[in-house]
Amino acid sequence: MELPRVEQLREFIALCRSDPSVLQDPSLLFFREYLTSLGAKLPWDSSKSSFMEQHSDAKMSCGSSIDDPDDDIVESDIELQGDVVELDNDPPQKMGDPSIEVTQEHCDAAQIAKARAMVAISEGRLIEAIDDLTEAILLNPGSAILYATRATVFVKLSKPNAAIRDADAALQINPDLAKGYKSRGMARSMIGEWQEAAKDLNLASNLDHDEEISAMLKKVTPNARKIEEHKRKYEGLLKERERKKAEEATRKEATAALKDGTVIVIQSVNELASKFSAAKVLLRLVVLYFTAAWCGPCRMISPVYSELARKHPQVAFLKVDIDQLREAAAEYNINSVPTFFFLRNGKELDKVVGADRGELERKLALHSGTA
Repeated sequence: MELPRVEQLREFIALCRSDPSVLQDPSLLFFREYLTSLGAKLPWDSSKSSFMEQHSDAKMSCGSSIDDPDDDIVESDIELQGDVVELDNDPPQKMGDPSIEVTQEHCDAAQIAKARAMVAISEGRLIEAIDDLTEAILLNPGSAILYATRATVFVKLSKPNAAIRDADAALQINPDLAKGYKSRGMARSMIGEWQEAAKDLNLASNLDHDEEISAMLKKVTPNARKIEEHKRKYEGLLKERERKKAEEATRKEATAALKDGTVIVIQSVNELASKFSAAKVLLRLVVLYFTAAWCGPCRMISPVYSELARKHPQVAFLKVDIDQLREAAAEYNINSVPTFFFLRNGKELDKVVGADRGELERKLALHSGTA
């Protein structure tokens, strides 16, 4: 490979190290895809794009992004005020190499270049100002104010991506630089990143308030508030939908656990507790039948109990053998079998002692609401 190309690549890598956000430039999409194909982890979440990238019509739609055909979230739009510009897709501007040794001579030369830039800005020669400020940055890459000043020129040139890169570089050097937050906030407002713009401009105002910041805040704050309110509403609707989904899943599990129309033979105390929980979820009446293998009346009434289960599928019919599950028999003070308890939400409503079909049917009708 030719040496000049190698040097250019070296400079580009140095730029990426000093300012990783350079890689977010849309024109470098092919390079990002190449890096990720090699297994590289980029220093930002590529799934998070700006508000305007997701909503190019400056409206945020609630619900339209949810891939659920049964979605019950009502769509609502936000009408935002203010114009936005197209993203600048120019190659990233030259950035300084923070590893170089900056001499006094470099600083003096950088100041001269900056002075030329300020004159050019005052005369409206913005491209020349960019060139002069770039020269100054290359001479003195540790100067946050040089990056912030160039960012303001990029804002004037309607190049928000370039302005944001410079503002990020400035704030990395000096996190308390008001001019850095101001230029980045203005650039973000240009591309519809209203909340981020409001945050930056408020930080700038707290550090060094001026009328231009105040004017910009009046423009971006209403949009930022609308988006925040929308997000709260949207998140609330999402949480409600998830709650309903969870409830529906629980109901399905409970329905499956109770086996509508059948008698469930309980094998353990834990199983009994789980059936009670399922019935509680479904607001169902529970009939708990205590029996024993040696009990003649139990053998007579058991087919009747199974028949009643088939007739009343919305009632949970449970069956416990007192010799196999003595703990449950002791808990319910079983002195004779068959004994039937009628329960709802774990609370005893009634009971029938003995193989009395008529009484069983009457109590069942009474407590299941079918009387």
